[in-house]
Amino acid sequence: MPKAIFFDLDGTLTDSGPGIMNCAEPALAHFGIQVRHRDELRVFVGPPLRQSFARFGVPEEGIDEAIRVFRERYVPIGKFENTPYDGIDGLLAQLKAEGYALYVATSKPEVTAMEVLEHFDLAEYFDRICGASLSQGRETKEDVITYLLDQIGDPGQVVMVGDTDYDVIGAKAHGIDTIGVTWGYGQRESMQQAGAVALADTPEALHALLTRRFQSLA
Repeated sequence: MPKAIFFDLDGTLTDSGPGIMNCAEPALAHFGIQVRHRDELRVFVGPPLRQSFARFGVPEEGIDEAIRVFRERYVPIGKFENTPYDGIDGLLAQLKAEGYALYVATSKPEVTAMEVLEHFDLAEYFDRICGASLSQGRETKEDVITYLLDQIGDPGQVVMVGDTDYDVIGAKAHGIDTIGVTWGYGQRESMQQAGAVALADTPEALHALLTRRFQSLA
């Protein structure tokens, strides 16, 4: 059967945290919300912005404005305050050479995800890049995976790769197992509790885990 891997983007393929946190901070300040430690903003990496702003106390009626302020900086600057993780380019090249079909399923807006991956010369590895679209009601990881599956049909054997419990939960809603990566912005314990089938500490370890997982699915 075909073998497909769905990759999260932020915190999995690239370290987008600096740019996201640099934009979340002024958006919160716009509502008079200050954070004591910058690390508190790490939770913005991965989930939809709407959920993260609500978590910090932005009122429901102000969330659209918070997102507007966030994107005012993120679109021209923040999205490129970002770096691919060491070893990711080699991992993707190896998986592609081994015959896997690679896809991106991210809660980042789809157009932005494409721009980031093209900027870092990673887009060429993926058969399709799928992301969020508020205008189409596509926001959660579950929504994005639904959209991706609608585009490609039955992917055969498939595994999700992500760095947060949000990825694990979104994939599980479709009966897809997740291998979590620990170099991103999630917590090991949260991913394990959500049901991640394994955790990888390096891209090399991820390759080995993917190989074993697909062998077990065969």
